[in-house]
Amino acid sequence: MPETARHEQRIPDYGTVAIRPLDPTTDSRVIHAWVSQERAAFWGMTNLTEAQVAEIYAHMATLDTHHAHLVTKDGEPAALLQTYDPAADRVGECYEVRPGDIGVHLLLAPAAPNGHRPGWTSALLTAVAEYVLLVLERDRVVVDPDVRNTKAITRFERQGFAPGPEVVLPEIDLPDVYLPEKRARLAFLTRETAFPEATGTV
Repeated sequence: MPETARHEQRIPDYGTVAIRPLDPTTDSRVIHAWVSQERAAFWGMTNLTEAQVAEIYAHMATLDTHHAHLVTKDGEPAALLQTYDPAADRVGECYEVRPGDIGVHLLLAPAAPNGHRPGWTSALLTAVAEYVLLVLERDRVVVDPDVRNTKAITRFERQGFAPGPEVVLPEIDLPDVYLPEKRARLAFLTRETAFPEATGTV
């Protein structure tokens, strides 16, 4: 069944992070503004119209394997979160998927003009980890940042992700979305590592 869980978390010295299912109609304007930027090229939607982006997420809302969420900080849009079953995604061709795995793609909102957001990514990743591992009760998160994105890889490692293999995600060419071949560095975060107090491993 499609995910309907919602999550709200107060993060000290940051703010209140909320995660809710993406509304393809009301959220399409802000999401289109993000995915149409060159920095979001690997999302495969840089050349699409707002209506086309809305159609893609309306279709995703009917799926059991892929889900889109809007992440807000103090009520303002802060990130696009997609969760998915790795066995039903191209990353599943590149590693041995375990029961309880969940894949995550996270696109942050563009930085403010001054570009300085200390602690922004770490706070959002903390909330996302709690949502997928505790609220959705999954055992392990897998992420697949571009191998050239050393900043993202370092951020994941600082968050407790264990580095995985370098892989090549195959090209996807669909009528509405084209995803080029991607050389990625997988990384994994288990519930035991992120929340030992919740699993009795302290």
